[in-house]
Amino acid sequence: MAELVFFSGTMDCGKSTLALQMDHNHRVRGRGGLIFTRLDRGGEAVLSSRLGLSTGAIEVTEDLDFWDVVVAHLTGGHRVDYVIGDEAQFYTPDHVEQLARLVDELDIDVYAFGITADFRTQLFPGSRRLIELADRVHVLQVEALCWCGRRATHNARVVNGVMVVEGEQVVVGDTGGGVATSGQVEYEVLCRRHFMRRMNSRAAQAAALSADVLPLELDACPLPAPDAC
Repeated sequence: MAELVFFSGTMDCGKSTLALQMDHNHRVRGRGGLIFTRLDRGGEAVLSSRLGLSTGAIEVTEDLDFWDVVVAHLTGGHRVDYVIGDEAQFYTPDHVEQLARLVDELDIDVYAFGITADFRTQLFPGSRRLIELADRVHVLQVEALCWCGRRATHNARVVNGVMVVEGEQVVVGDTGGGVATSGQVEYEVLCRRHFMRRMNSRAAQAAALSADVLPLELDACPLPAPDAC
């Protein structure tokens, strides 16, 4: 039985890497599939991993219809046993419903990969609809880490080195940890404690250089044993 499966997690937890591995595993077993992505860090019509792996993909636009694309491939004599959709948080609810239709009416497996919540801790519309409709939701077990070493649970947006919690939901930015330039948007994963305190790595580094800030105030060691620092 075909399924709609949503693989979710924060940035840096290996979603795109898993998508590439899954495509490889299916293809070496003779299965045919289609890969989709939207607003990938590597550019248009590419699925890329931070590990340096990448492959071509179909760019998901606002007016793309998954049903029409897949049916066109099938009627053209091509085999479609599965669909992989990366950056699924950027899909519209209509896109997700089209994916569910592929599963239910064409018996095609659909594997969607994406972040659940944005930099404001609010669900992306595409992710919300996937959670509502998916047969299964998997939270990836590869843990991304906050700058303090704890498990990262939140995605933070950083503008000019300062974490922000207001603005447009979708703004593509750098995730490579480079030096910020004027107006540059970056993203960073944080544990809940430091997300709530608005303390990204740059803010922590600046505070650490201040004689007025004690190491304990940075929460640089795991709780609940501050005397172990």
